[in-house]
Amino acid sequence: MKKKNIKILLVDDEPDILEIISYNLLHEGYQVNTASNGKEAIEVAKKFLPHLIIMDVMMPIMDGMEACENIRKIPELHNVILTFLTARSEEYSQVAGFEVGADDYITKPIKPKLLVSKVKALLRRLNDESPTEDKDTLSIGNIKINREEYKIIKDGIEIVLPRKEFELFYLLASKPGKVFKREEILDKVWGSDVIVGGRTIDVHIRKLREKIDEDLFKTIKGVGYKIEL
Repeated sequence: MKKKNIKILLVDDEPDILEIISYNLLHEGYQVNTASNGKEAIEVAKKFLPHLIIMDVMMPIMDGMEACENIRKIPELHNVILTFLTARSEEYSQVAGFEVGADDYITKPIKPKLLVSKVKALLRRLNDESPTEDKDTLSIGNIKINREEYKIIKDGIEIVLPRKEFELFYLLASKPGKVFKREEILDKVWGSDVIVGGRTIDVHIRKLREKIDEDLFKTIKGVGYKIEL
């Protein structure tokens, strides 16, 4: 998707922050709209239908947590990418944020170039719609994954994985940057009819780190896992 067609909603009660972030994203060619609190964000989002929402946590009238929870209930916004913007000094729980539906978080203050880079990384998901059934081949960095042949090639070398390790890797690689909750992983990789403990996921992730790349797999404590390039 071209940048000029991508819509980003910024939500913060500090005008200076809205101005700085808006300027940098507009300069990159994105469409940008703003809101100053959670309640206003919901109303703007319904009309604007953004692809990405960057939202402050601590705001008057309605905070980011409540706004996020409400946004996730709106069918037209079900697939919007939502990341929290939070100050280092704020009492903010990443687990709480993911539980209400956030995809990621950005810590402020943040340098404009780093912010733009983070936004680009988040928006890559727009090109990774739903891979588990229709895409036979995925590429992430220097790794190619062939679902049809259950084959992984890294730097020209084939890596052989047991079936469940492969399916877990393929699921995480289908949407780099997305946090997959443990319940979702168990359901999609092992299925609802198979009873396995949460520890099973941890063991498989450990093996994937050993065989593929230690730094590729990121643990979100109390929530799940994601692949971070």
